[in-house]
Amino acid sequence: MVKLNKIYTRTGDDGTTGLGSGERRLKHDLRVEAYGTVDEANSCVGLARLHTQRDYPELDTMLMRIQNDLFDLGADLATPDTGQTLPYEPLRIIDSQVLRLEAEIDQLNADLAPLRSFVLPGGSAASAALHLARTVARRAERKMVELAGKPGETVTPAALKYINRVSDFLFVAARVVNDNGAKDVLWVPGHNR
Repeated sequence: MVKLNKIYTRTGDDGTTGLGSGERRLKHDLRVEAYGTVDEANSCVGLARLHTQRDYPELDTMLMRIQNDLFDLGADLATPDTGQTLPYEPLRIIDSQVLRLEAEIDQLNADLAPLRSFVLPGGSAASAALHLARTVARRAERKMVELAGKPGETVTPAALKYINRVSDFLFVAARVVNDNGAKDVLWVPGHNR
């Protein structure tokens, strides 16, 4: 378990931060950007939950699991696999987390009508908040893909799949809270020309 007795340590005053392996990296390092953006996505999910906890308890429970998994993902990214043995087993996203998310997406999507156009973020406060979380999750995914392509860096396939499914889940959830898509705001191409 994590134990935080003191919030400030002064070790980051030089512009670096510590990875789970103990290695120091600059705070603008791509790996730090990746797990920092995952943290932003998690915060957005927390904000969205303010709009789901009362009226959508089953969805809210799913979102709470996602928040916990996003912390797992941050821990995964903060402890790169360097091939060296660590004194502990690093936390990694695993395929069962991806599969659970896929099952929940399918469950939520079952009652939604097929889309006729792209959806504009909005329709309700809950939907707009979920769309914001979705777009931040997509940004985290772009950072992770960039990191995975950088020589000397690793990102597990399960971690990449997971963040991709999170944004899919949040898209479907945003439609669910819009009266199962009935209140979706649809894009009308060229409408304002």
